[in-house]
Amino acid sequence: MLVKEQPTSFSPLPKSFAALMEMYEINYIQLRLLCGDIRILPEASVSRVANGIPVAAHVIEHSRHTTTLMLTYLFNEYSGAKDNRPDMLIRVYHDSRQAEVISHRCRLTDEVVQYWGKELDTMLLCRWRMNRFLYKWTNYLRRQGHCFAYDHENENFL
Repeated sequence: MLVKEQPTSFSPLPKSFAALMEMYEINYIQLRLLCGDIRILPEASVSRVANGIPVAAHVIEHSRHTTTLMLTYLFNEYSGAKDNRPDMLIRVYHDSRQAEVISHRCRLTDEVVQYWGKELDTMLLCRWRMNRFLYKWTNYLRRQGHCFAYDHENENFL
């Protein structure tokens, strides 16, 4: 009699807490691929690619275990627009190797969206959407050729 082997692990259900934690891990990896070692990222850096919109990374806070940074397009530099969006405030947890969006500015309003004070389901879905957006955006930026990694040996950005 043949015994069918059971899978040893399952992917988490989309939009679940487990999937959100997995998304944080993926976002950490994506940011490391985009920025290199985030712990040594300069306070302000800009990535420019041919025929693309410049992207800025501003380090807001560094501590032993976390880095908080703002990632945004520089539309004003590209087209003279007065506003740069999306503005995503991202906290990187170096010890657990996770990155999460902690706030962002909406496209059409000046409202800053934060997650505190919302009902649990709404908060989970909101975090899921914003972190999914970060995942897609960083993947898109990398495909375009954006990079914030700094080559200390040659003293320039890669």
